[in-house]
Amino acid sequence: MPELPEVETTVRGLTPVLAGQRLTLVEPRRADLRKAIPPDLRQRLTGATVTALGRRAKYGLIDTDRGDTLIFHLGMSGRWRVDPAEPLAHDHLLIETADGRSLALNDPRRFGFLDLVETSALAFYPPFLAMGPEPLGEDFTGAYLDAALAGRAAPIKAMLLDQRIVAGLGNIYVCEALHVARIAPTRAAGQITRPRLDRLAVAVRDVLLAAIEAGGSTLRDYARPDGELGYFSKQFLVYGREGEPCHCGGTVRRRVDSGRSTFYCPKCQRN
Repeated sequence: MPELPEVETTVRGLTPVLAGQRLTLVEPRRADLRKAIPPDLRQRLTGATVTALGRRAKYGLIDTDRGDTLIFHLGMSGRWRVDPAEPLAHDHLLIETADGRSLALNDPRRFGFLDLVETSALAFYPPFLAMGPEPLGEDFTGAYLDAALAGRAAPIKAMLLDQRIVAGLGNIYVCEALHVARIAPTRAAGQITRPRLDRLAVAVRDVLLAAIEAGGSTLRDYARPDGELGYFSKQFLVYGREGEPCHCGGTVRRRVDSGRSTFYCPKCQRN
């Protein structure tokens, strides 16, 4: 599933195509994806001008001068295509701009979704209400983690995947960040010392920024809007590397926690 770096990379790829542009065509090609597409989406967006693009957690945001924000989630297999030669079978939303550019939102598995809300009410959008801080924002620090995790007996990996603790982190980048910070994924979150949490907050930021720089990670379906793959998967230190050597001389292991694979090195990631 595309995680924060993939969504951030997607938003950055859409920005030069959409920012400041009037939308001359907005055409949903089906009534629903994972959930129903707003029936008035075409009417509210056609003729509107895009004023800004952004991201909240794993959600992409497209603001317009009509006070609306188009929210998109890429689900398992979603991706935007820029200036496609022709629509494909799984292109579920087509957009054209006044300067002749076009976009198609492609999602073969249809686990993504589209929504349209008033920009002024964005903070009250139900999925956003209980979200923690952005991991690339100023509020995400060791001090914040120390307070948020105090007394928590759950494993640190599970806490980092909890969107109420921090918004937008997913399995791949949590595994990588815990390895960089040399913290065992099974360590009780409330027992991690403040210096190690300081190190973890920096590791999360560094891993995400490196992934964004590399265009995200392509494991299966993900591609950037320009069609390029994400190359951060070539830099994985532990994710997907079960049985391979760690740089410390240990061997990467895999365990399954709550249905997700956890990759770690028992030699350098100690409790």
